[in-house]
Amino acid sequence: MARVIARHHSHCSAIHRIAMTRPEAAMTRTQHLRACHLCEAICGLAIETVTEPGAAPKITSIKGDPLDTFSRGHICPKAVALQDIQNDPDRLRQPMLRTGDQWQPIEWQAAFDLVAERLYAIQQQHGQNAVAVYQGNPSVHNYGLMTHSNYFLGLLKTRNRFSATSVDQLPHHLTSFLMYGHGMLLPIPDIDHTDFMLILGGNPLASNGSIMTVPDVEKRLKAIQQRGGKLVVVDPRRSETAAIADQHVFVRPGGDAALLFGLLNTLFEEGLTRESHLPVDGLDHVRHSIAGFSAEAMSPRCGIAAVQIRQLARDFAGADTALCYGRMGVSTQAFGTLCHWLAQLINLVTGNLDRVGGTLCTEPAVDLVSSTSGGHFNVWQSRVSGLPEYGGELPVSALAEEMLVEGQGQVRALVTVAGNPVLSTPNGRQLDQALEGLEFMLSIDLYINETTRHADLILPSTSALENDHYDTTFNTLAVRNVTRFNRAIFDKPEGALHDWEIFVGLAASFAAKAQRELKPTVPPAQMIDRVLRAGRYGAASPHNLSLETLASHPHGMDLGALKPNLTDRLKTANGRIQAAPEVIMADLVRFAADAGPRFGEKAGQLLLIGRRHVRSNNSWMHNYHRLVKGKPRHQLLMHPDDLSHRGLSDGQQVRVSSRVGVIEVEVLGSLDMMPGVVSLPHGWGHSRSGVKMEIARNQPGVSANDLTDERQLDELSGNAALNGVPVQVASC
Repeated sequence: MARVIARHHSHCSAIHRIAMTRPEAAMTRTQHLRACHLCEAICGLAIETVTEPGAAPKITSIKGDPLDTFSRGHICPKAVALQDIQNDPDRLRQPMLRTGDQWQPIEWQAAFDLVAERLYAIQQQHGQNAVAVYQGNPSVHNYGLMTHSNYFLGLLKTRNRFSATSVDQLPHHLTSFLMYGHGMLLPIPDIDHTDFMLILGGNPLASNGSIMTVPDVEKRLKAIQQRGGKLVVVDPRRSETAAIADQHVFVRPGGDAALLFGLLNTLFEEGLTRESHLPVDGLDHVRHSIAGFSAEAMSPRCGIAAVQIRQLARDFAGADTALCYGRMGVSTQAFGTLCHWLAQLINLVTGNLDRVGGTLCTEPAVDLVSSTSGGHFNVWQSRVSGLPEYGGELPVSALAEEMLVEGQGQVRALVTVAGNPVLSTPNGRQLDQALEGLEFMLSIDLYINETTRHADLILPSTSALENDHYDTTFNTLAVRNVTRFNRAIFDKPEGALHDWEIFVGLAASFAAKAQRELKPTVPPAQMIDRVLRAGRYGAASPHNLSLETLASHPHGMDLGALKPNLTDRLKTANGRIQAAPEVIMADLVRFAADAGPRFGEKAGQLLLIGRRHVRSNNSWMHNYHRLVKGKPRHQLLMHPDDLSHRGLSDGQQVRVSSRVGVIEVEVLGSLDMMPGVVSLPHGWGHSRSGVKMEIARNQPGVSANDLTDERQLDELSGNAALNGVPVQVASC
């Protein structure tokens, strides 16, 4: 294996070295090829470093790799900030122990032993569920975390596991689990071949694509139009993506399910459906059950005229190929699971599910569908509110109350992994309060941020560029079957540990303390190599994939376009798509009875939505100069009519209040906003005391999650309903 790794490094990480002529004779320039890990697009990068005698290498250039088989030279502004991340003086480089308000270094083994002692004692006294776990979004951008986090966390045997999934994408996974038998069997938009793309609650020009790994997404969207197709965006804001669309449709926040019901009902009612080659159970039941949800009945609930709903359904059905794609904006609302179920059904009944130009499932080299359990749902519930688990995780909206409500099973200790839930989850101030009362908190993180400032101990890993990189998650979500592996660009600093080594160390200490058997493990690269060799493109295929094979393909490997495969990929008990899952059909009763928040329901009420920016990713990219330079972009956006009705002026400070909190923020008038709706980006709010992120503190912004309400949920999945939060806006 050592021979393979050495050879791989020479091909992938160090593409060429050039010794400079005098007076820089000893200076060496090296070009490294690598996939960017900062968002789902996984663009290929060409990173140049310079090494001077006696000095560590430094990054001098970051560009898109024009020979990358997937991204073809495209990068976004985030990629050039990798050198800021690598060199950030605020990034922790050794374990830190908190004593009062001060932090001091601690040796690794002492830290591991302290964690084992404290967590074991708490579980012995209060039970296994007294320790909770929260894993943040960056976890899936690091394959060492994916392979080894459960090596330690699994030893805790707690049912109080939480993650960013339930403020982001849980309805996607639950829908796929219920319909297709596996939460990772996610049909992906075939963006490169479709004739009609309908986007709800997604802004890929800002996100770079999500649950749709698609580098250079703007070029691909415009290509739809260039080949005579149509792009339609449904959003309460004229987003960056809506601005380039053929048609933008304003929708009332939280009204997407009503629109989708109106579309599906129209398809049935007007005979616009097509036969599908897929085996399906329950479509007749669906058709009968939604008969009352006509376009006319749904129009008041979504704010879109019935005639427009019907025409959109006709346009969709009339296209040669079409796809309906819903993302975070429809996940994070009261009927998020219904939204994703309806999107799947619209694709299915028009013959566009499992079809070129519609939606297709990937066949990745590391296949999470074949190698992992399909999942489970509602096997247990949260102690206080009875929210359902999915795949062993509870909805994060329940995290704070599980700490604050006393009684048997109360959470008394927390482990966070690459997460900042104080800024990322609803009612962050309540979570702030809850964290203060914990008996012990461990954070595996690179920073002292709004959440980790509460920790007793912070264990930082090496930086991303000091790590190997393989995308297990995003290859599963990509618009083509692709694969690549890159070795670290920089050597691991002396005394530092990779994420996976931290989990191995924690597991060893905890297993020893608890007198539990610990199975041996191997490094992540060795795991990936084994899976590649045994997979569909491995030793039994012409590709003969392994790390050694990938070493000779430093620009990545294209394994082919997506193709119809869903019939063979289904993991349901009877091998058929379940169009009418029992729990979803039961949720129709809740939808039928729900009036939802309406504009002006209370005097002056507005509905709050979020927004993204291409230079940001949740809460963890605000300490890098290249990403936050320029004008602030965390203002509240409001339609000019709503400003004038309240006697407010463009650019003034306003007071925004909800059931759970109050913030003060600058307001800007924008014709991009639907009247009655205001927009505030999430992930900001870096002014809390004790945060050690200097650049972020100089442009703190305010936290939208100081307004979002942990009681507003998609009750079926437990996913947070972050969109459509009723707020009042007034002058300060």
